[in-house]
Amino acid sequence: MRKTIINFALGAMLLALSFPVEAQQPAKVHRIGYLITGHLSANAARYEAFRQGLRELGYVEGKNIVIERRSSEGNAVRATAVAAELVRLKVDVIVTAGSTATRPAKESTATIPIVMTMDSDPVGNGFVASLARPGGNITGLSNLAPELSGKRLELLKEVVPSLSRVAVFGNATVPGNSKMLKETELAARTLGVKLQYLDTLMSKDIETAFRAAAKGRAGAILMLVRGPVALPHRKEIADLAAKSRLPVIYSGREYVEAGGLMSYGVNLDDLDRRAATYVDKILKGAKPADLPIQQPTRFEFIINLKAARQIGLTIPPEILARADRVIK
Repeated sequence: MRKTIINFALGAMLLALSFPVEAQQPAKVHRIGYLITGHLSANAARYEAFRQGLRELGYVEGKNIVIERRSSEGNAVRATAVAAELVRLKVDVIVTAGSTATRPAKESTATIPIVMTMDSDPVGNGFVASLARPGGNITGLSNLAPELSGKRLELLKEVVPSLSRVAVFGNATVPGNSKMLKETELAARTLGVKLQYLDTLMSKDIETAFRAAAKGRAGAILMLVRGPVALPHRKEIADLAAKSRLPVIYSGREYVEAGGLMSYGVNLDDLDRRAATYVDKILKGAKPADLPIQQPTRFEFIINLKAARQIGLTIPPEILARADRVIK
């Protein structure tokens, strides 16, 4: 009898110890969609910054997350189909790299959380009800910093002290353009600079705008046009600037890396890295409607000396010293 009791007790202990092992479930592998409308190669650095942000939060691809990266490769019409594909994959969250990706994602789902890595005007674009309380299935970061347009004009004036006329390339149909123009006008009055605004709605309008700037005797150009109208054509824009022998300042480093003179703007890689924190919160149960939109906190100033030499421009040493990066 005693032996039977001992065997029974040992069996019970083994059975009890086996329960935790059997109860342990494999860690859930979250599926994240990353949607862009531009070319994958042009957005490689931003995508890597997003992945780095996830790694910093403990996410490992193939272990607890899978990233489904999709691009419409510059085709705006195809963007809707690509967004719908991510919805069919039943991803846990969709990360969008710009408003041209956020809009088709929004049209494809009202339930899957969407995290914007950047948007020039989330409220104006109709993506969220307010920055403080987005209210729907979309949240993320905004790259709207209209005051930077005034700073860009200041930099042009410092590089070309005799500057009196500046052509401003803008796109009146883009939310946020009017705010940037207003800030530019305020800076122009302070600096004593006259502005020539040229509405540039399509890529084919850019060359026409350069001719109009030269005809209007502009001494420099402030490029407020961005996104699909300008970004895919950044090399051609840099060539037009060199041909016109006009200093041009841009909002993003991609233009300077393609041969443009200089840029001052939001560090987009930082926004992508920070977008990972939104994904983390949502995967842990937070609702996009309750996560406020964050503003940019890091900016970068980049100068291309080769472009300066092409137009016979000497960048003052004190300006070079302030640059975050100088391309030689």
